[in-house]
Amino acid sequence: MTSKLSRGVFVLSLDFELVWGSRDLVDDPTRLEAEAELTRSQVFEPMLAMMRELDICSTWATVGHLFLDGLEDTAHPDIVRPDHSWHPQDWFTEVPPGNESTAPAWYGRSLIEALRDAGQEVGSHSFSHPIFGDPGCSRAAADSDLRRCVAEANALGIELDSFVFPRNQAGHIDLLAAHGFTCWRPIEPTWFLSPRVPRPLGRLGHLAEVVSARTPPTVLPSIDEHGLVCIPGSATFLPAHGIRRTIPMSRRVRRSTRGLDRAVHRREVFHLYTHPINLATAPVPMLDGLRQVLHHAARLRDRGHLDIMSMGELAGRWKEST
Repeated sequence: MTSKLSRGVFVLSLDFELVWGSRDLVDDPTRLEAEAELTRSQVFEPMLAMMRELDICSTWATVGHLFLDGLEDTAHPDIVRPDHSWHPQDWFTEVPPGNESTAPAWYGRSLIEALRDAGQEVGSHSFSHPIFGDPGCSRAAADSDLRRCVAEANALGIELDSFVFPRNQAGHIDLLAAHGFTCWRPIEPTWFLSPRVPRPLGRLGHLAEVVSARTPPTVLPSIDEHGLVCIPGSATFLPAHGIRRTIPMSRRVRRSTRGLDRAVHRREVFHLYTHPINLATAPVPMLDGLRQVLHHAARLRDRGHLDIMSMGELAGRWKEST
């Protein structure tokens, strides 16, 4: 297939969720809350400062509950609950009342306003992080969640174009179009994420590719049956906790810069993604590594070899070309 792009493109998308990404998987969210607060204090502003310094617009796919500055009642009667087998309690049972001062892991309006005012793209990662691709997430649950996302964004003067499915498990895709989204991020086209590959083998394969700094895939957008632009991921910027902390940061950086170089060579898209909270366990080396990747992208851009776009920007350009 011939690329419709005049040059390579770099897209950085960030699954911005604080405590919301994993709170349904733990009995006690205390550790997650601590990591979320570290994300606020040691990761968020340095990342945003990098974007400003290098004139890079990224897509911050944000859990919609972070749009709130606080709540006295967390019942959310407007939202149909998902019925996930691993979380038999009410979906909002762990959510504390309060505000950004008393419960900063759960609320984040000031952060969203900072992103908006800095010209970053604020996308959506759902309102409350239900798993859309799981049978427990009914169509009614997905619809009510998306409706609340759009309403909270509009209240802050934000139009949501880009969507990233929680845990990358897509479902009810047509509802994205119904609620005004224009694009979404499918999983990267790699062998280790294939449903035919056992999960333990896939995880080992992923680690091996990062350790060896193997060049990740570059991609081209496509338009699905609902008129949405699909912009698959290329690679994740692997966190540095657990066994992954033994991987030298240089391997993560080299793999990402190889992806950028491949995008230039092929006139395709290198779509890197990560979770800001994943940087909180080792913020200094992780931020330094990400900075090296962004500097490489900026150099390629400044030489006229690469465009740097948000998901929404790329989706708009791709639709214009078809």
